Amino acid sequence: MAVHILGLSAYYHDSAAALVRDGEIVAAAQEERFTRKKHDHAFPSHAIEYCLREAGVGPDGLDCVVFYDKPLQKFDRLLETYLDYAPSGIRSFLQAMPLWLREKLWMREDIAKRFGESTKVLFTEHHESHAASAFFPSPFESAAVLTIDGVGEWATSAFGHGRGNELHLIAETRFPHSIGLLYSAFTYYTGFRVNSGEYKVMGLAPYGEPKYVQKILDELVDVREDGSVRLNMRYFNYCQGLTMTNRAFDALFGAPARKQESQLTQREMDLARSVQEVVELAMLRMARHVHAQTGEKNLCLAGGVALNCVGNGRLLREGPFEELWIQPAAGDAGGALGAALSVWHQYLDQPRDAAAIRRRGDAMKGSYLGPSYDNDAIEAALEALGARYRRVSRAELLREAARALADEKVVGWFHGRMEFGPRALGGRSILGDPRSPKMQSVMNLKIKYRESFRPFAPSVLRERVADYFELDADSPYMLLVAPVKQELRIPMTERQEELFGIEKLNVPRSTIPAVTHVDYSARVQTVRPDVNGVYYELIAEFHRLTGCPVVVNTSFNVRGEPIVCTPEDAYRCFMRTEMDLLVCGDFLIEKQAQPQTAKDTAWQEEFQLD
Repeated sequence: MAVHILGLSAYYHDSAAALVRDGEIVAAAQEERFTRKKHDHAFPSHAIEYCLREAGVGPDGLDCVVFYDKPLQKFDRLLETYLDYAPSGIRSFLQAMPLWLREKLWMREDIAKRFGESTKVLFTEHHESHAASAFFPSPFESAAVLTIDGVGEWATSAFGHGRGNELHLIAETRFPHSIGLLYSAFTYYTGFRVNSGEYKVMGLAPYGEPKYVQKILDELVDVREDGSVRLNMRYFNYCQGLTMTNRAFDALFGAPARKQESQLTQREMDLARSVQEVVELAMLRMARHVHAQTGEKNLCLAGGVALNCVGNGRLLREGPFEELWIQPAAGDAGGALGAALSVWHQYLDQPRDAAAIRRRGDAMKGSYLGPSYDNDAIEAALEALGARYRRVSRAELLREAARALADEKVVGWFHGRMEFGPRALGGRSILGDPRSPKMQSVMNLKIKYRESFRPFAPSVLRERVADYFELDADSPYMLLVAPVKQELRIPMTERQEELFGIEKLNVPRSTIPAVTHVDYSARVQTVRPDVNGVYYELIAEFHRLTGCPVVVNTSFNVRGEPIVCTPEDAYRCFMRTEMDLLVCGDFLIEKQAQPQTAKDTAWQEEFQLD
């Protein structure tokens, strides 16, 4: 009989479920994709239902349900912290307690109620879940493991090593000292939402100058040679208050935090650049220390900070490790998967065939672990929506989609299984022509309805990546930033060099300007035929048509909305934006042929508040 293990994460942000059968990852998805509530933290009922359906088992077919952290230990940290800062933290304490007393402390009972009293319920530690999600799906027989995030139970980062089916964490940094919370503090201070806006800070950083780096190192954080950090808590409010920073932080940088949605200034850009450089310094020092302590040549990464693809790129270029592997769902959602894999390999002591995993690239199946819809289901959905569509052969579909891209049209691409994690990887993507100087502005302002400074990523045929970027390694999950090749760059004029901040946005930087950031970098996804299937075929067709083996790839959603999951989600998003063509399975849906092309402006306004 096959062994089915269900992993869960919930009640903080990005709740998710993942199902593992005899060590194979069968399904994984975030709750937000089903409820359409971005970063949904609720118990992942819909994600669980999907995982069970995909595996063909009922609740009674589960051998174990495992939760990704230990709520009692986290509650212990919460109480100790409030006592340390009492009475100043009373408002935060009173706000947090109802959810803990109603839900978080009763995870075992809640799971038993949902799955049956006889269900075996286990708990892994938070950073153990992250570490397991990083090492066990990786292509390495042995590797160092590094996890960095805001905070789990007490740990804010941890490192160790994995070999075969064993994983051991050696040391950790403990709350409140956290490089992840430092970055979140600057996310809050520059006017973005904590736990969702950190990637905006990373995207804003290249527009700024690192003028505050020394002030941060002198006043806010001691980054030690081993990469561990110690924060000066005089400047932070997250232990006892409802904000990340306080008046002392405001005084240090000469102004209060930027209000959300207000005008961005050069100051925010400089702050973003400065904290990004400090975090990269910490990541490099951590990596060097971990390398010295473990002697491993490979490194596996997870935790929210592992989504900092700029830092990851520096680790690969400047760090001591030969190869990196980063969990694509590096944040809390991936903890559900790590918890399930940890139980299979460590609790049940089941073997792991690293050689077989490496032959497949890794064990994540391209991170295509969510729902798929066959042509019958797609056609039924399109009919119900009143859409006008054409069903075409695969060859015709690829030709028409590639031609649309070459004509500078924007294409919604809905094909195969949905991705697990925050990145669209060719299952639920919006695509464009990277050669177009106007494509970044068009996609940001008319498709995504988001800030104009935000960069877009290139998807590139794996065999051609080194021709376009300073990278000759797999980057299947868009988690490495690399420089665009020198010979493809367009030098700036003296007048352009004098521009400041966002003024630099509309200056073409290379022959693929739509995916070249202002610092000549790009967040690269490499695409392989054995992993990415039809998506690879599309880029190959675009290459044959244009001579360019690269397309612009961004997630199929608009600002404030999760990535689309169903054909209905895809069509509605398509109709509410200025996309030109929707590819949905083997169907082509052209905007001009639809019965209603007017945008729903009320819907757009609703989602301006991310």
